[in-house]
Amino acid sequence: MSRRSRAEKRDVPMDPRYGSEVVTKFINGLMLDGKKSTAEAIFYQSMDAVEEKAGQPAINVFQQALNNAKPALEVKSRRVGGATYQVPIEVRPERRQALAIKWLIQYARARSERTMADRLAGEILSAARGEGATVKKKDDTHRMAEANKAFAHYRW
Repeated sequence: MSRRSRAEKRDVPMDPRYGSEVVTKFINGLMLDGKKSTAEAIFYQSMDAVEEKAGQPAINVFQQALNNAKPALEVKSRRVGGATYQVPIEVRPERRQALAIKWLIQYARARSERTMADRLAGEILSAARGEGATVKKKDDTHRMAEANKAFAHYRW
């Protein structure tokens, strides 16, 4: 983190197929070793599979999956007089989206389907239905914040 000034936000170009900045951010998160065309191909194949399985526009299912994965609260470690407390804090909107994207990709990679496109499609579909590992992670994060509500007065 820079000590001088805040890092300036760069604007992300819209993706060609859906015209969405969120999709571009997702593809950038999916990308490994700078292979953006491969990441785009995987994402668009998975969106085709989602549309086929869900029977509705894939971008709507994707948005629903992201909304179901966005955490409202998280805990941050705060050291007070020799003790470390897990203090619940509200999550900023940009970080909510970034966490949802990161978790969707992480748990899609951990699935057991044959190709990455199939794994991603499966994780997006299960997250859109409100189940799956991504939504479980969000619920666990909320549960942890709820359990440590007593330390909320240590917020800064």
